[in-house]
Amino acid sequence: MTLELRCRCGQVQGTVDARRAYARATCYCRDCQAYARHLGQPGVMDAQGGTDIIAMNPDAVTFTAGEEHIAGLCLREGGLLRWYAGCCRTPLGNTPRHGHVAYVGVVAACLPDAQQRDAAFGPRDRVVLNTGSALGEVQPTPFALIGSCLRIAAGIVTAKLRRQAPSLFFDMSGQPHRTAHPLSARDRRPARPEPA
Repeated sequence: MTLELRCRCGQVQGTVDARRAYARATCYCRDCQAYARHLGQPGVMDAQGGTDIIAMNPDAVTFTAGEEHIAGLCLREGGLLRWYAGCCRTPLGNTPRHGHVAYVGVVAACLPDAQQRDAAFGPRDRVVLNTGSALGEVQPTPFALIGSCLRIAAGIVTAKLRRQAPSLFFDMSGQPHRTAHPLSARDRRPARPEPA
């Protein structure tokens, strides 16, 4: 199944091959919350601060328009690279810092058809992680989380064994196509409020 990928304003467009997905999970970590707050787009986080993410092989994602609008940031030195559409601040995905690791966490907010998302990846919230940072009560899913982590690890190792070339946000040497600027301390403060 192929799903449409699109930013809110429609300038960044692409497709996602659902067959290359590893797992779907809702992440409640403070970094995902800070990323969503910084972008300022409604509907990225749920009421408890969770972001719906589809973990997949980066070869599953193809951009067909608007790549020039893709921008990146990182919340802290050495942290994940977080990619978004600079035209309208729609989150696109999270990656490791080097393209030789075959992983992208596509933020479900850029996959506009919710029915197709559920049909392709299963319902949201079957797997949750980092519930200690949630803004409300969230039931952990330890067994489902272990299964998802094993599928992700297997996908990354398989891609490594096949010598899969870097793709998506990276050049052939594994370096990012664009600079993912770290947020300044001033920008991090409102994005990452202290827990109550």
